[in-house]
Amino acid sequence: MSKIDDGGFAFPIPATEHNYAEFGMTIRDWFAGKALAGLLACQDTVGTNVDIARSVYALADAMIA
Repeated sequence: MSKIDDGGFAFPIPATEHNYAEFGMTIRDWFAGKALAGLLACQDTVGTNVDIARSVYALADAMIA
C-alpha cells in the first residue's frame, strides 16, 4: 500500500524557545473540510456519512494532484 500524499501540514507553527512545534491538520484534511462544507451547503447532497467522507477526500486528493 502506498502512502497517500497529504500535501504536508496546512498551518504549521515552528517551535520557539517557549513552545513546541504545532503541526495541526494536513492540507488534505483542509481541502476535504472545504469540500465537505460545499457539499453540505447543497440541499441535493445525498449518501451515507461514509460515502460523503470518501467523496470529499477523493476531491482533496484530486486538488493535491
